[in-house]
Amino acid sequence: MTSFQERVESARAGTNPTVVCRVASGWVALCDMQYLRGYAILLADPLVASLNDLGQERRRAYLDDMASVGDALLEVTGACRINYAIAGNSDPFLHAHIIPRYSDEPEQYRRSHPWSYPDESMQATKFDAARDRALMQQLAGAILRRSGKR
Repeated sequence: MTSFQERVESARAGTNPTVVCRVASGWVALCDMQYLRGYAILLADPLVASLNDLGQERRRAYLDDMASVGDALLEVTGACRINYAIAGNSDPFLHAHIIPRYSDEPEQYRRSHPWSYPDESMQATKFDAARDRALMQQLAGAILRRSGKR
């Protein structure tokens, strides 16, 4: 499994295939597991251990970017809501999980946290650069429009 530090370093080098786009506070990338279409991660750059390690201005930028990614996901995926999570327990670098939720998810998972899905379901739909390219382009466009960079 690739660490978040390695993900940021490969994003900087232009070799991370999951990268959607650069934002003010870091990098938006699709998660390795796409069992919920559009599941994204916001990787802080520069790397810090936690949200609390950021000064007020950078903290606001990170949280604003996180919400903008959620807005863009709502626009391009047809999700009914977005779940947000910042933990950093197993890989101690700031990253936010931004997870679209859908009204057609199975009832037993729809009302629970996104990690309630069985491992088989999570592993069944891994990131695929060819399949996910159009989604990534749409998502990048929606994010950049919100930031005024397009």
